[in-house]
Amino acid sequence: MPDQAESALESVTPWAVRMPPMSFLFTFSGHVVRQPDGSVRGAAGVLSPARRPPDDKDRCGVEPASGGIGVLVVDDEEGVRRSIQRALRHEGYSVHTVEDGLKAIDFVRQSNGIQIVISDLKMPGLDGIQTLTRVGEVRPDLIRIVLTGYATLESAIQATNNGVDGFLTKPFENDELRARIRDFYLKKKLSQLVSPQILTHIQRDPHLLAPRRQEATILFVDIRGFTTACENADPEALSHDLEHHYYSPVGDTILRHNGIIDKHIGDGIMAIFGAPVSLGDDALRAVRAAAEIRDGVADLNQRLAGQSDSRGLQGLRLGQGISTGRVVAGLLGSQHKKEYTALGATVNLAARLEGLAAPGQVLLSEATAQGCGAALETRAVEGLKVKGLDHPVTAYELTRVR
Repeated sequence: MPDQAESALESVTPWAVRMPPMSFLFTFSGHVVRQPDGSVRGAAGVLSPARRPPDDKDRCGVEPASGGIGVLVVDDEEGVRRSIQRALRHEGYSVHTVEDGLKAIDFVRQSNGIQIVISDLKMPGLDGIQTLTRVGEVRPDLIRIVLTGYATLESAIQATNNGVDGFLTKPFENDELRARIRDFYLKKKLSQLVSPQILTHIQRDPHLLAPRRQEATILFVDIRGFTTACENADPEALSHDLEHHYYSPVGDTILRHNGIIDKHIGDGIMAIFGAPVSLGDDALRAVRAAAEIRDGVADLNQRLAGQSDSRGLQGLRLGQGISTGRVVAGLLGSQHKKEYTALGATVNLAARLEGLAAPGQVLLSEATAQGCGAALETRAVEGLKVKGLDHPVTAYELTRVR
């Protein structure tokens, strides 16, 4: 019965990332690369293949950079808690256990180090899905996994509808447990960088991530006067405001328009539209995202102006630059660190235009403006001197998207 339910579950939602053997894997947080032996090396440590390499005597899962990936196991059976703890601690995870849902919720509230919560489905008090739902309300970023010996299609659908990331059945083999948790972890991290539509394309054809030359639109966003704001703001308040008023909403907007968050560069954000997958209207989607970011920041500034708490951001002043053209896009870097990114003159021009943009201004390259056609209202800005070019360029200030 567990096998039947698990098969049915996977027909409901593709939780696990199933990629063919390759020499690379899409990065998360810009710090992950599949090694020649099949392991995945990243800032969080080494995520190895399910089968241990012959020369690895001590670990085949996660080798933490500092303390390991935090896991909370919730199960009313002490034997199950200990089994999972042994299986994962051997791989370098930092494992904590509690026996019921209410204790799990309290633990998550008090600990920022937890990244994965595994909960038994059938427990006294709150059941597993109720527990994981409540945990998700406290920390939406957590990977939430149901563990049960009573898997049914009904419970699988209920878990899916409540945003649970994975479903494991008991009894379990340690290697399978570790491999599935790795799958869920990587899938969650991938989904934080790309939209579901783009992620579906990548899952179907991972070779899209191989370096290649293609047309793309590049967006750069940057905060004006950020250094001064850092000097005068309370660090905790500043961190909170950046996450909730800048990084998260800007990232959400980029993903909503099917862009890829390439990287955070200090207070700057780089996004790619059209690579690794082109949807045909890449330039227009990038411009629509920029316009939404600009208008959203204007609304935010009005709200912040009426607040008495002056410890954090007093407002955001953003400059944005967009350029369209040929780039080299793919997993690029050294054997120690690779990231999915784009290189070339198009990227450089977008960065230069962002640097020239005044607060609240979105500057478009000529190719971007032409690619959007009558969908935009723009104003020509002529004679701009761009570093790296020996001739002035004409950019276009975005005034309105029709």
